[in-house]
Amino acid sequence: MWLKSTINEHMKSLLLIRHAKSSWDNPMQNDFDRPLNARGLKDAPMIADRLLERNVKIDAFISSPAKRAKQTCELFMQVFKKDPGSMILQSQLYLAAPAVFLQTIKQLPADISHAAIFSHNNGITELANTLSATQVDNMPTCAVFAVHIPIENWSDFTKAKKEFWFFDYPKLK
Repeated sequence: MWLKSTINEHMKSLLLIRHAKSSWDNPMQNDFDRPLNARGLKDAPMIADRLLERNVKIDAFISSPAKRAKQTCELFMQVFKKDPGSMILQSQLYLAAPAVFLQTIKQLPADISHAAIFSHNNGITELANTLSATQVDNMPTCAVFAVHIPIENWSDFTKAKKEFWFFDYPKLK
């Protein structure tokens, strides 16, 4: 689902990305340490490729430090040819509530124009549903919910009007 957007030099973009499909092979494994499964390892680069095909830019890759989110972020960074060392890990994004996401977003430096945040449900779906009139029942694994925001500084994010840009996920054709 894509909408035509009116981007100008004072427009920021935010991509909320739920981690790709994770493995439940080891039921005793700590939730934080669960890795991606084979489908997740395939879906993440596929979705990142779709973003590149649409000329989506990402200046900052911000991730929950949980293994599945971090791996998803790394796979996107490979497709975007970004140094994995530039990933920004934010411990508060692990199973975060919408208010925690908002706090993280408002603290982004102004020189970042296009930010991608890799995190988890339920918080990521809840946040997506507060950003625009476009609502999603659920952000499936490796889903991307994107908005444009007409701001110069991320500190103005919460009060700014967000413009729905697109929603994509692996099974959407």
